[in-house]
Amino acid sequence: MNIAVIFAGGVGRRMNAKDKPKQFLVVHGKPIIVHTLEIFQKHEEIDGIALACLEDWIPYMEELKEEYHLTKLGVITKGGETGQMSIYNALKAAADTYGIEENIVLIHDGVRPLIDDQTITDNIEAVKQYGSAITCGPAIESVVLTDNGSDIATVAPRNNSRVAKAPESFYLKDILAAQEDSIAKGITDEIDSCALMAHHGMTMHIVEGGAGNIKITTPEDFYMFKAIYDSRENSQLDT
Repeated sequence: MNIAVIFAGGVGRRMNAKDKPKQFLVVHGKPIIVHTLEIFQKHEEIDGIALACLEDWIPYMEELKEEYHLTKLGVITKGGETGQMSIYNALKAAADTYGIEENIVLIHDGVRPLIDDQTITDNIEAVKQYGSAITCGPAIESVVLTDNGSDIATVAPRNNSRVAKAPESFYLKDILAAQEDSIAKGITDEIDSCALMAHHGMTMHIVEGGAGNIKITTPEDFYMFKAIYDSRENSQLDT
């Protein structure tokens, strides 16, 4: 099976939203999380979806599931104290609901609603061939590494630089084992699954994704999503 593991357990403090977490802000009549879920719902190769959500918002998410006919959304579980723990909770829920052996998981932010069908397909195929898939976008500006936060130690060649995005995809048994090993060692706030798997010695395969696969974190990101959505609706841009 191919399972989308969506984490939407954050409160989005950088968004400065007035009355709801960023994943539930409405764009063109739908919450952002619904925009994201519908892409996986409609993809013919996705068999199921597991979602980690803020615990107090689970009843509302259940209502959205029914309203928007998200029939592949097989389980909604509570988010964790960190992004890593939200992902872990969703992975555990996916394992309990769908099983583990040979299942592929595509780990995706609930606030990345511009993921496209081809990227999902490419992730699935890369896991089958290489055991992993990390969706990356081009680095359109130079990437520098610092040694102390103020001095530049290295300027990375732009041709070799990428920005890790999502999905980050693996066999469920592999990422779940790495998560449980990290948690047993007291590591519960790893920045993302790519970094976690790198620390466990996995060589990961890149799947090229477009720059438009943005994560909605700030008000500027929110307005950018609306602009891109409008352009696609009006057929002005091929993004």
